[in-house]
Amino acid sequence: MLTFKNYNIADWFSFYRIVAAPFLLLFIWLDYRLIFSWLLLISYSTDAIDGYLARKLKISSPRGSQLDSLGDQITLIVGLIGLYIFETDFIKTNLILIALVFIPYLIQMLIAYFKYGKATAFHTYLAKLSAIMQSVFILFSLFFYIEYTLFYIMIIVGLLETFEEITLIVMYDNWVSDVKGIYWAFRDKRRLKKKV
Repeated sequence: MLTFKNYNIADWFSFYRIVAAPFLLLFIWLDYRLIFSWLLLISYSTDAIDGYLARKLKISSPRGSQLDSLGDQITLIVGLIGLYIFETDFIKTNLILIALVFIPYLIQMLIAYFKYGKATAFHTYLAKLSAIMQSVFILFSLFFYIEYTLFYIMIIVGLLETFEEITLIVMYDNWVSDVKGIYWAFRDKRRLKKKV
């Protein structure tokens, strides 16, 4: 049975991002852009910390990977809501381009839930790069101004990452965590296991 005492330190950093989300939404609603931006920066920082700790302390687990992915998804959604509220004109101007990335992402999520009953937690190199680009773009936009070069890089990397995730879902019959990318998937013995 899973209880809070079973969580390790890396899990708690992931859990923080989930718990912080309602408070971030509150600061959006109160129109406290600067406080929201700083707290969002802290949430994004915990994403880097939990992964580092899990690897360094050798406490990686499928549960931790899933918790990390959930925290990432919630933080991304809250960040996008904040960007929409505080930079509405930018979002409206670029809605088609944003949808071009977001719709395949939603399709990938649906495929994963249909096949595995839960979200993926592959944590590929491309996914990590995409998460970094998203956080850099959102935070830069909130603290400073909209930088279109960052925006376009984020869009391209996001699309590549989504298509890689879909490819990996097709490749793996069973849910697995921590696959570095398609190249590594071909050499992964877990991919060859039959679905039970």
